[in-house]
Parts: sequence; C-alpha cells; structure tokens
Amino acid sequence: MASYKEIVTKAVIGKGKKSFKNKYEIEVEEKPTTVLGCWVINHMFEGYKNDDNIGVSGSFDINIWYSYDSDTKTKVVTKKIEYNDNFNMKFNNVKTMKDTDIIVRSLTQPSCSDVTINDNKINFVIDKELGVEIVGETKVKIAIEDDEEPWDIIDDEVTEETLDDIENEVNEEYL
Repeated sequence: MASYKEIVTKAVIGKGKKSFKNKYEIEVEEKPTTVLGCWVINHMFEGYKNDDNIGVSGSFDINIWYSYDSDTKTKVVTKKIEYNDNFNMKFNNVKTMKDTDIIVRSLTQPSCSDVTINDNKINFVIDKELGVEIVGETKVKIAIEDDEEPWDIIDDEVTEETLDDIENEVNEEYL
C-alpha cells in the first residue's frame, strides 16, 4: 500500500502572453513630407504586482527618419517612450501571490507597424508581445512505496568452472 508525501517547491504557477498595439505621436519643428524609416531600440521592462494583477512597466527609444522641405532635407527625431501595461491573470489561489517572482519576456520586440503625417506631427503605431510567468511556491504530492524492493545479490567469487569457461573461450591466435 502506498502512502503520500508532499514536496514544497518553486514552480510556474501562472503564465500568459498578450499583444499590445499602442498609438503615439511626436511633434517636429518642420512639416514632414515623407517618413523614411522608424526604429525601436533600447527596450527595457520589468514586472510588478498590482493588487491581484500583474503589471509591466518599460520604455524604449523611437527613432523616426523623415524628409521635409519637399523631400530635399532629412532629419531624425528621437523620443523615449515609457509604457505601463497590465495583465489580468487568473489564479486558483490568491494567497499564492504574496511570495512570487515575476518573469517578463519580450516575445515580439516592439516595432513600428504604421506611420502617418498630420501637419507637424508624426503619428505611429508600435506593436509588441510580452509574456509573463509567475513563479511561486507550490506543493507536489507523490506516492511513497512502503515495501522496499529486494536487493540483487552480486556474486564476486570466482569458481573453478568460471576459470575453465574463460580458458576455453580465449583464442590464442587472435593477434
């Protein structure tokens, strides 16, 4: 008959991912004619507990290269953008949220998906996908066998019969 033991260990107790599509705006000195490129760099983020939810605060730098003066001159505008996104994660036991670690991963790096010009303003959309794992203590129940398995007997004694078998199997002309 088996009895049971509980092992307390750290494990992933909640996991989820979410895609974000956020709109931003940058005002520039000149009236842009064309947007020539848009780069997102220096993406940094960290997770935190927000009541019974998980939040991710982060930032990235946006560099937008544009032309102006009827496409005769170009310029790059740079702006640091900060964000704060929430994950509505479901837990079986809210008490487990007390002593947890939050691991955030960028599943899809932020990238610019749409850019429009409106007078001296450049409007752009940033897409990103973040994954969150909550690591906390949990219990694992395992079955313990009461009966110990029998040990195998290892015979180290060399008998006369074993020596004769070895002598007969050796081929002296092998080399």
